[in-house]
Amino acid sequence: MTDLLENTTITNKMADFDAKTQLVKGSLPWTRRVAYNVQIRAIQATLTTLDWLGSFSRTSANAPNIVKTYNVRGHLPVRIFLPSSYEAGSSKPLPTLFTIHGGGFCIGSSQDDDAWNRSFSDTHSVLVIALNYSKAPAAPFPTGLDDLVSLYHAALDDESLPIDKADGGRVAICGFSAGGNLSLGLSQRLLQSDHCACPPRATISVYGALDLSRSPEAKLSTRQYKTDASLGSPRTSARDLLLNMAPLFDWSYLPDGQDLRDPLLSPGPYADPDDLPPHVFIIASELDMLAKESLECATRLARARGGSGISDADSEISRCGRSEPGKPGELELEDKRFAWQETFPDGSVRWLLVPDVLHGFDSLPMRERVGDKETIKDAELKTKAYCNLLGDWLLNTVFDA
Repeated sequence: MTDLLENTTITNKMADFDAKTQLVKGSLPWTRRVAYNVQIRAIQATLTTLDWLGSFSRTSANAPNIVKTYNVRGHLPVRIFLPSSYEAGSSKPLPTLFTIHGGGFCIGSSQDDDAWNRSFSDTHSVLVIALNYSKAPAAPFPTGLDDLVSLYHAALDDESLPIDKADGGRVAICGFSAGGNLSLGLSQRLLQSDHCACPPRATISVYGALDLSRSPEAKLSTRQYKTDASLGSPRTSARDLLLNMAPLFDWSYLPDGQDLRDPLLSPGPYADPDDLPPHVFIIASELDMLAKESLECATRLARARGGSGISDADSEISRCGRSEPGKPGELELEDKRFAWQETFPDGSVRWLLVPDVLHGFDSLPMRERVGDKETIKDAELKTKAYCNLLGDWLLNTVFDA
């Protein structure tokens, strides 16, 4: 991606941050553009076919209660999960979590997160609404973000859904990978609007791609690696799962001439803290080239709101976490490299680094594609643990405030 960038002298409106000029995406040679276009569309076609074939063997255990479309984006179905404890015909309002799937802004669908959404809804008695968005390169930035804004408002206006909108509402947004980026982007759009009757109280990024102004090569240099054979492949691999695809995804999603320091595109370093909800939870995978930008985002937001996040020395480390493996199936909640929370009178910022896991560890399709038996078991236990932590934070810190 390095060859896509060129500096300009236009002043960035986020002058309080280190970067005071735009960082603009340049144009690749036409041969590379053609090659990337063919490659991404081939991947999309292949995954669409595989998803269609897989639908014949997919069980209904994780299925949503409702799949519906709204006129504002009729081509983007929304998947709605009511908790199993919710009585049919009840009108009792529920705390609500909107989720946004990942896939490098180019692939995937909200259906990929059915297992996560179903489990979270049933375990924490929360209404989960899985949003969808158009994919690049046919729909580059900010098309997907526009889709999410429209669908968020459409769902809020849908009186058939038991969303708790009283007294400012009990609503939060959570996104995975590219969806983590979109979660913070959507939150900014909603809080900047004068027409959002129920803005989110919290935004959550799970192994989010939060800084698109930084090249994949630069991110790779901050990635934690472990060589202990007890972890097994692929956790001991010297390559990151995202590395080969990142330049392709970036080219597909980012229009030529786009300022890569736009707060809606790179919310980690450039979003104004005042444009984000009062509560923010940043979650990262330790064995992931995106972990460091997540830590930097959480620390920046905590300090901007009067906290410390972690010490200056810790915030300047080159890699997140540690080189030694932790205990299988367990989070590290007493080590500030892995977990901390700053609480303020009107909000909170929380950080969680899940040890010894890869990008996408909590995604059932991802686990099954890349993990061995022990890696899958460890990921399943840590997914359950962090979801319990997230659910408790939402219900007792965010919605109980």
